[in-house]
Amino acid sequence: MSQSKPELVAAIIRDAGSQIIGRTRLQKIAYLLDVVGYDDGFHFSYKHFGPYSEGIADSTMMGALLGLIAEEKRPAKWGGIYSIYSVDAQPDDNVPTGRREVACKANKSDTVALELAATAVFLSEDYNDPWFETARRKPMKIKFGRLEKAKSLLSELRMIEVPKPLPDFD
Repeated sequence: MSQSKPELVAAIIRDAGSQIIGRTRLQKIAYLLDVVGYDDGFHFSYKHFGPYSEGIADSTMMGALLGLIAEEKRPAKWGGIYSIYSVDAQPDDNVPTGRREVACKANKSDTVALELAATAVFLSEDYNDPWFETARRKPMKIKFGRLEKAKSLLSELRMIEVPKPLPDFD
């Protein structure tokens, strides 16, 4: 088990509007916050759904056990289970506006578009055409205009003032 930081995951949830629906969404928001310079000290590697941090998973579980994070599990239409994470914390005025804006914008976006966008950002470190590589790895997820939604989401996120701008590979 990695070093647990439940208070940092609770802060991510707080900054995203106090509720995040889905493990994948939580992981991608945390990753994008890291990329734009709001590093919470989590390490990300590539997994099936894109950038993933075992530290986020461990810290979320620990946060739920400690009562810092409320986790409600519900059955998904596809047969699995999804989680709704929430915190009671009020917005913190000391949190940079850019952090809250990135977290909220990502939280309100289409889940699959968010996954594709975060994956492309992650792959941009090693691939000249991260959109092509994202599409190659996730052919079923790019359907229904989701790749275009992901590109649009990244364009919108790039407009937010942050310490480190998102890579521009369009």
